[in-house]
This record gives sequence, C-alpha cells and structure tokens, in this order.
Amino acid sequence: MIMGKSRARRFKPVAFTPTAAVKPAAGPGDSESTESLHAEELLHKLQSPSAEVREFACASISKLVQQKQVIPAFLQRDAIRCLGPLLLDKSMSVRETAAGALRNLSTCGGFEVCDDMVTRDIMTPLVALLRECSVRLDSEPESNSKDATKNQVEDIANQTVNILWNVCESNSKALNIFNKENCVEIVIQCLRKFPSDLELAVSAAYCLQTVTEDNPELMASIDASALQTLETVLMTSATTMEMRLLQTLVAGTVWNLKDRIPPFSQADTINAVLRILSEVLSQDAGQFIIKMKETESSRLRTAAIESEEDEAALNEEDGMVEGNVKEQNGDNFSDLNPVSNEELRQASFLLVAQKSALEMIVNMCCSDEPSDDDWEELSSSDESESCLEKSLADGGQLMSPLCLSSEVHSALLNHFIPKKVLEKTRFPDAAALQICRHYSAWKALITKMSTVQHRALTCLHNILSMVDIESLGGASALQELAQHLSELIFIQTDGPKQEDFLEAASSAVRALLQTMAFRGIPQCMTSEQVMSFAEACVQSSNASTRVNAVSIIGVTGSVLAKGDNTTETLERIGNFLLGIATNDLSLVVAGGALDAIFDVFADGDEAEKAAVEIKLLQALKKIQPAFKSKV
Repeated sequence: MIMGKSRARRFKPVAFTPTAAVKPAAGPGDSESTESLHAEELLHKLQSPSAEVREFACASISKLVQQKQVIPAFLQRDAIRCLGPLLLDKSMSVRETAAGALRNLSTCGGFEVCDDMVTRDIMTPLVALLRECSVRLDSEPESNSKDATKNQVEDIANQTVNILWNVCESNSKALNIFNKENCVEIVIQCLRKFPSDLELAVSAAYCLQTVTEDNPELMASIDASALQTLETVLMTSATTMEMRLLQTLVAGTVWNLKDRIPPFSQADTINAVLRILSEVLSQDAGQFIIKMKETESSRLRTAAIESEEDEAALNEEDGMVEGNVKEQNGDNFSDLNPVSNEELRQASFLLVAQKSALEMIVNMCCSDEPSDDDWEELSSSDESESCLEKSLADGGQLMSPLCLSSEVHSALLNHFIPKKVLEKTRFPDAAALQICRHYSAWKALITKMSTVQHRALTCLHNILSMVDIESLGGASALQELAQHLSELIFIQTDGPKQEDFLEAASSAVRALLQTMAFRGIPQCMTSEQVMSFAEACVQSSNASTRVNAVSIIGVTGSVLAKGDNTTETLERIGNFLLGIATNDLSLVVAGGALDAIFDVFADGDEAEKAAVEIKLLQALKKIQPAFKSKV
C-alpha cells in the first residue's frame, strides 16, 4: 500500500461551541469565594429543601466547571447523578440552572464527560424535560404576567437542546435514544421559534445539523412539515448576522437531508443551500468588524452623553486597552460567557457562520468514504486522487461527474464559491486586526478570524482535488494561486502562524502542486521556498502537517528529476526524506516519506546521479528493519 497520498478532507459538525451559557443566579459571595467552594459542599447543597440554595449551588457548579481542571472533582463525586434529577425540579429556576450546569459540564468536559453522562442515564431526565418544554413552548400566555414564565421555558429548552447536541455528537447510544424518542420533532419545534427567539433557534439548528449527519434511522422522522420549516428559515430575509448563522446551520441540515428531497427538487435545493453559503462568504469580515466597532463606539458615546458621564467613564466602558487598564474578568470572553455587547455578538456570529459555511463546502467537495477520522492515513486509492488519475488517463480533462454530481458542480461555480473561498484565505485587513488587538473584549475575534482562514485553506485543497480545474481558470489561475499561497506563507504577517495554519496551508500547497505537476504546469514556488516551508512543517507535532510536507517535497522532487542540472537539489531532497523515513515516529509520515522517495528517484538521469551521491540504496536497506518494526 502506498501511504501518505492526498485525500479531500471532511469536517464533522462542531459541537462544544455554544453561543451562551446560563447566567449564574444571584447568590452570596463574589466569584472568587464561589470558585473556592469545594465540589462536595456544592453537591451537598443540591439536596437542600430550599429552592434558592439548590439554584445557587447549580449556578456555582455551572461557573466552576468552565475551568477544566475542576471537572474531575465533580465527576468523582457523581455530580451527573446529583444534577440529573434537578432537571425535573419543582422550581423552574432550579431546572434552568441545573441544565446550565450540565450544559457547561458537557461542553468543557468534552467527549469523555459526555460519554459518562450517557452512561449515568442523563438521557432519561433530559428527554422528559424536553417533552415538558415542548408542551409549554406552544402554550399561549393568558396574560402579560406569564410572559416571563414563557421566556424561562424557552431558556430551559435552549439549555436542554445544547446538552442533547453535545451528547449526541459524542455518543451513539445518545443518538439512538434521540431517534427512538423522536426528539427531532421537538428540536424542530424549537427551530420554529426563530422569529422571536433566535438564540433557541440557533441551538436547535446546531443540534439538527449534528443529529442529521450520517443518521439514516432519523430520515423517516423528517416529514413534510419539518422540511417546510427548514425551507421557511432558508427563505426568510436575514437582517442580522445571527439570522445568517441560523440559515447557514439550517443549510447544513438540508444538505444532510438531501436524500429526503424529491428528485425533481434536488437541483433547486442544492442551489438554495449554495446561495446561503455564498451570501455568508460574500461578507467582508474585516469591514464588518470595523463597522460594528464604530457602531458600538457611537452607541456608548450617546449613552455617556445622555447620562452625563465623563470621557474617562466612556473609555472604561468601551473596553479600550491602554497603559495598565485591566481586562475584564482577567481574560478574553469565550463562547461560554454571555456577551452583552450586541455589536461584538454580531461580528462573532458572522465569523462562526463563515467557518460553518466553509466546513460545509469542504464536505461537499469530498467523498463520503472511507472514514473521515482516518483521512490522513489513506492510500492513494482514495477517491479524490483516483478521480484525478482516471481523468488524466481519459485525456487530461478532469470531469466533475467523477467526483461531484453535476448539480453540485454547477451550483458551486454559479455561486462563485471557489473565488469566495480564495478570498477567505486572506486574513482580514490590518485595521480590523488592530481593533481586535486594542480592545480587550474584541480580542477573541482574532482566533475566530484565524479559524476562518484555516478552513478556507482546507476548503481550497478539496476544491482543487474535486472540481474541474478548467472551470476555475486553467493553468493561469493555478499559477496565480501558487503566487497567492506563496505570499500567505512567506510574506503575510497578519494573524498568528500557528499549528492549524501550517496544517491548512500545507494541505492547500500539496493539492496545488500535485495538480500542477499532473498537468505539466510550471510551478511558481522555487525549490528553496518549498524546502523552507517543508522544513517548518516537519517540526510540527501534527502528523497531518508532516504528511503534507513530505508529499510537497515528493512532488517537487519528481518535477525536478525530469529537468537538467538539478542533482544538487535532489540530493538535498533525498537526504531530507530519508531523515523523515528514519526518524519520524508516525508510520503514516514515515510511509509518506518512503512513498515520496520512490516517486522522486523513480527515473531520470539527474535522479540517478543524486541517488548515487547520497547512497540511497544503502540507506534504504538500513532503515528497512526499523520501518518493518513500525508496521
């Protein structure tokens, strides 16, 4: 088996990114004293006959478990079984805070905690609470005095749906219970609340996108009414970025359910989905951040004037970081902490929507087989590469039907998706970045902007692997793209160059160089640039990045082997790959390095000379025992 070949990557729907968490109830003590309470004390308070004490304990746990290091102390004392019955407490406020604590526990604890929650039968009270919420959600309040109660029901439903979203993403048993209990009907009911409660609708949409992914059992539960609800959301005019996010998530659900769409409506449905994604990606995040910051400043200025506050109070409320001004709460806001700043919320919604849209496009431009989780370990027989090889054997034209349906291929091009993906590989302009760096509350947007760039680069890899290159502009477009990627890697200084960037950028460069090599298009990156980039990539702790690096070097070396006066560079490439094949602990990376060696030194006078100089055959014999032991 030839290892380390390219495959279009997929993204799973991301759980564990809630848009808000339950607000701690008012109670004795400040945050420091609350966090200092021991888990055992708080869990004991959950048994108190006083609803206020139970509510305070739940809210305190909700706050504490956002610190991952304290979670084991609660789990060791069976916090899940203690909190579970409170989901059905007589007090609605206790229900809400208990659900908030379990939501934060499942969010911050990750997959292992979610599995433990299911093992400890959290699904029984969770489903019961969801059913109670369902009955109350559609009940009309008899008077204005009951509006607050109704809103509280929606808040409880929001927490409950978030817990479901987390555990169903993590645990197949939870998903089976979700299917069996027909919970999808209630989640759709929550989605219908979007005109009045967008937060609940967004949570429902996240949950739906997760549970409809690769879940054939659920398909029979999706009736015409549910599909109509999804369509209504897609067709509603979006006046806020939160609504844009909702439509993006619903588009993901519709994509997952496309097999339930009648054949005569398939093309229209795919077009509707791509239209939503196109509209989201058309937004310039940098300009939107600048606009939102200006709106926020104007609002605060007006509020300061109206309340006759002085300029110093205005600057403090504005969150400006100058001199020794301390950031609120000591760090940046996270998705777990509710954000009261509406302008910041809208900017965050846009970036999350763009990330979600790009992940959807990644999945569209990807084969469903084999396993997503092992994509980097696949052989060269995977679909993305076999498509390319087959098309070349058929005359060099990459035909989209081999890889994508004609409807998807046409919709991607008609909505200019490749162009918009390329635009998102650039980091937002310096002015937006400066705003995020200078205002404490806005700093967290830098990470979100980086994530959008990384997803766009991964998306670019899949588009190059699966879409007809001629429709993207042919050879000249690929050369321009190579120049663009060179600038991103070697020139652009905006944004953090972290592990995720290296993985995404290396996957894009890998796909581009492979495509150009297959088509005989001259490569714009110099061998020195390629070697420099690859050497940086192989230092990564991420095996996927290292696999990309050896593949990039292999493609470059294969091209050089067909040229003249390249012996010296080929020697450097050979020694580089031998070092990886010998020393890398990952079988996949070592196998990719051997694969690249075979490609580079397969034939050609220059390759033969270089092989002799570096004693390639002897070196391969030496590493054979170590490689066999890894296998």
